[in-house]
Amino acid sequence: MKKEELLIERLKKYRKSDMYPFHMPGHKRAKGIKLSFPNPFSVDITEIDGFDNLHHAEGILKDSMEWASCLYGSDRTWYLVNGSTCGLLSAISAAVSHGGKILVSRNCHKAVYHGIYLNHLEAVYVYPQPVPGLGIQGGILPEDVEKALKEEPDIQAVLMVSPTYDGIVSDVKAIADVAHKAGIPLIVDEAHGAHFDYGDAFPKSALELGADAVIQSVHKTLPSLTQTALFHVKNNRPDGGCYLDIKKIERYLQIYQSSSPSYVLMASIENSIFLMDQYRKEGKVAEFEADLLKIRKKLEKMKYLRLVEENLVGTAGISDVDISKIVVSVRGSGLTGEMLSRILREKYHLEMEMCGADYVTAIAAIGDSKKGLKHLKKALLEIDKNLEKSGKICNNEPEDNVYSRHAMQVMPVFKAIDGEKETVFLRESSGRICGEFAYIYPPGIPLLAPGERITEEILETLQDYIEKDLPVQGLEDTDLFTIQVMASSGDMSI
Repeated sequence: MKKEELLIERLKKYRKSDMYPFHMPGHKRAKGIKLSFPNPFSVDITEIDGFDNLHHAEGILKDSMEWASCLYGSDRTWYLVNGSTCGLLSAISAAVSHGGKILVSRNCHKAVYHGIYLNHLEAVYVYPQPVPGLGIQGGILPEDVEKALKEEPDIQAVLMVSPTYDGIVSDVKAIADVAHKAGIPLIVDEAHGAHFDYGDAFPKSALELGADAVIQSVHKTLPSLTQTALFHVKNNRPDGGCYLDIKKIERYLQIYQSSSPSYVLMASIENSIFLMDQYRKEGKVAEFEADLLKIRKKLEKMKYLRLVEENLVGTAGISDVDISKIVVSVRGSGLTGEMLSRILREKYHLEMEMCGADYVTAIAAIGDSKKGLKHLKKALLEIDKNLEKSGKICNNEPEDNVYSRHAMQVMPVFKAIDGEKETVFLRESSGRICGEFAYIYPPGIPLLAPGERITEEILETLQDYIEKDLPVQGLEDTDLFTIQVMASSGDMSI
């Protein structure tokens, strides 16, 4: 390998480019803030005297996590250096016995499905509500959770994602009440909500709304390095205890986290929380919120592109909307999400966080510069204006969000993954039982999960996404011609 081919050389070259990041991590390469973080090599250490041990914290790390717990209003907080993934895996393993049953929102991240697989769990799904005309997923209805718990009384925990990748918040308080009535914990994947506690215009954190375990990715929206996260628990039981076993959480965190946690990453977590607390006190977070609201007001005037607005609250199971997620629907515009993302990248040098079939998502964070935010606003308004001139406007309303469709679950995830499989052409797989995951990454939500019947409808959607050049992943065949399905001998019917 030549030196110029090394990843670090490519990163250095990208650093010097004028490409602006409307994607994570939240520090945005310090475009809009000053970070006094040293050369990571100069502070990269192991568990030496005076620096404590994350897996047996008794000193500086224990004090730091207690301080973070106080700021976030939890009863216990742990630093995570393996991302929210290890927090979700630990929460699932601690809350549900091996071979047990868990209620999950179908739009959860693939990490949740991996937890279901590793623990041989039976998953019961609740589905996000569709949002008509926008192509995004809505919230989870409390009554759907309540119905599922009544029908399946042996469910041991509820796990949901809120906010979604697109900033949609469900009624966490009502869902927590339903779970607690059943005597079980509510685990919330709040990976995209680590910033909620710092601003008045942001939604309330699930921790404040009654959730028992909340996992947040600080690198997504806070000025922290990639792979950093927080695990919070709250003592919500009537007797003052926690619905989850704390000792089990600690045990599983030692299993799912590296035994050699990076002090650079831990310092980055702590530093990002400290900075956000300072920015809140200095009014910088309020200033950031005001800038966001001004930009969103301008974008609401777009005629062909549509901003996902706060007026969705009260519809489709939506309790709140995160204003830092600038989600723009292309439905009826003549564009696809991928086309809009490409225009923003190639013409305006703006890199989005993700694109779906019908929308793009930009993540705004405290690390953004005012100049960068204005550039995004100007670009979207200009594209919207040019759409009328192009004469390619179409008013058709495509199908509702794919994640709101009810999957035909035939067998548990672990049985499908570990069972005997065969390879068939993707186009000929309708009616078969899926033996692997298929998802767009990001957001990493399975379009198909192992153990689900492949329907003609979902197959058409998958083919459409492939044709639109969306990042379909998970299939063993990276060329996306074939798919692993259960062998005919084990292809069970419902």
